[in-house]
Amino acid sequence: MTQPSPHPNSPSRERFPVVVVGAGPAGLTVANILRAASVDCLVLETESRRFIEQRPRAGVLEEWAVRALERHGLAANLLERAGRHTTCEFRFDGVGHRFPYTDLTGHHHFVYPQPLLVTDLVREYADVRGGEIRFGVRDVTLHDTDTDRPSVSYLCPETGRRRVIHCDFVAGCDGARGVSRSALVPERARIARHDYGIGWLALLAEAPPSSDCVLFGVHPRGFAGHMARSADVTRYYLQCPPGDDPENWPHERVWAELRQRLAAADAPPLTEGRLLEQRVLDMHDYVVEPMASGRLFLAGDAAHLTAPIAAKGMNLALHDAFLLGDALAAYMTGGDEGGLAGYSAACLRRVWDYQEFSQWLSDVYHGTASGDPFHAGTTLARLRRLFTSPAAAAAFAEQYLGAAGHF
Repeated sequence: MTQPSPHPNSPSRERFPVVVVGAGPAGLTVANILRAASVDCLVLETESRRFIEQRPRAGVLEEWAVRALERHGLAANLLERAGRHTTCEFRFDGVGHRFPYTDLTGHHHFVYPQPLLVTDLVREYADVRGGEIRFGVRDVTLHDTDTDRPSVSYLCPETGRRRVIHCDFVAGCDGARGVSRSALVPERARIARHDYGIGWLALLAEAPPSSDCVLFGVHPRGFAGHMARSADVTRYYLQCPPGDDPENWPHERVWAELRQRLAAADAPPLTEGRLLEQRVLDMHDYVVEPMASGRLFLAGDAAHLTAPIAAKGMNLALHDAFLLGDALAAYMTGGDEGGLAGYSAACLRRVWDYQEFSQWLSDVYHGTASGDPFHAGTTLARLRRLFTSPAAAAAFAEQYLGAAGHF
């Protein structure tokens, strides 16, 4: 919950029109949009710059998101370096079924790891556009966000003293574990949650991709996924029990399960390599409604968490950021309140659409491993329909690309 303001005689009082809490894709995109509109803002980040530029995260960007970054002058490196994916492949019943979604739609995915995007965004904001950003801050606290005089305070890592930043608006972009979501007035916000009851073992392998496209293995032993991250690194996922210990998955077991779950007739063998990362993700979602209260506006994982089942999280964060950055800029430069007034509703329409697709896709990924023959049968029926019904294929492609309302 938001805290009362510190004592007015607290040291190091400063003022910025907007304080952005969190230097992830959402926060840095908002900050860059504001700088481009000549609106001063301050970005506060608890981690170091080196940390956020190396933190492994998502890597799939929908084309509409890249075009929006391009319109804001934030996509030069991405367009030069990113891979383009035009096809995915489902493997089930020992057969690979390629789904050429670009042929159906004319659109594609970009593959650009989040650390590279964050590096681009922080360089553009801090080094090129001269924006103010403070790394390594501690004990960030939001104050009086339900009034017209909000502020944010933090402990300075150099001095250990609390600094107070007065502002007009706070953009809470500090993720699922940040302070912004807890600062919402409880009686004005609802958090809807969903737990899938499954886990994914997330793996980064020091190995070239084993396919020219994303692979989805739908297998009675559990789901497996293959996603290229670079020419030398591949992301894999293995369905596992929620709360499982990564130590239960030594090198040989991991590769044995991947070989079995991603098997397909005539497919080349997987290119194996050293495992750089192993962590278990418990699949769950949440949505905060509304995504704003008073002068506090949430964006990205601070407002909604989407399990990585459909690779939607970073795209949703950017969608929020474009809407919020443009709305704040319009208000601060011209007094236009429309964008801010409609921000939460506009974001939530896409949030719920992506959540629904994630839930649908979870049933497809995990149905054959459910232990329920009926569920397994309907799962395979859904998959076969994708490859026999043009209407089903077109609907899936639209949702998979996040294309509704953007192209």
